[in-house]
Amino acid sequence: MAEESSAHWDGVVRRSAIKEAWAAERDRMSDAAHRGDWPTVFAVLDKQPEWVNSGRLEGRSGYGPLHQAAWHGTDVETVGRLLARGAWRTLRSADGTRAVDIAVQRGHQHLTPLLSPAYRHPLPQDVLDRLRAHLHRLIHHRSGGAAGREDLATKHALRLPDPVVLTELDVPRLWFPVPGMYGGFHIKLQGEELSVDSWVRVVGGSERTDLVTVDGVQLHEGHML
Repeated sequence: MAEESSAHWDGVVRRSAIKEAWAAERDRMSDAAHRGDWPTVFAVLDKQPEWVNSGRLEGRSGYGPLHQAAWHGTDVETVGRLLARGAWRTLRSADGTRAVDIAVQRGHQHLTPLLSPAYRHPLPQDVLDRLRAHLHRLIHHRSGGAAGREDLATKHALRLPDPVVLTELDVPRLWFPVPGMYGGFHIKLQGEELSVDSWVRVVGGSERTDLVTVDGVQLHEGHML
């Protein structure tokens, strides 16, 4: 399975889940976005492009660079560069706000047209809510919870994928790596369902595909979760 063609969901929020050098770079990017230092933000993203939607480690707001750009009311060109690098308009912060909501709240009207989500695969909100809930149950199950132990998603307090971001992607695929799993989840939106490939790279035969629907999860073994 190849995750290279998919967008990247970075669920890491705890400093202990990544190497110290990477944590320092995440801090550098978050600090720069917080003060509106966009040259530094882009310098970090040049090396770690998958962090374009990442928030501050141990942070409470859940703001990614696009949320910070909306808060600052930065120029259209800078916002366009973030979007070109894969920043998601539909991504919600910890309190549920999107970048466009922040721009509206702060009166940055020049940004609202650019930040308004363009849904390429629109789904009703109730469908998205049910898919999200079942997807998260599957992730907990497959990352270790099935054996009665604390699963890796809980252990690392990961921020789990929100299917809404798939609705704005040209190719609705999302790669979600899990620390300690040596693998992760490749999530594909297919109509109103999610096809979820998961595997552990160090365990032969761990590769499998489960189907998430509004009614639950059809497990690889044929059972419902």
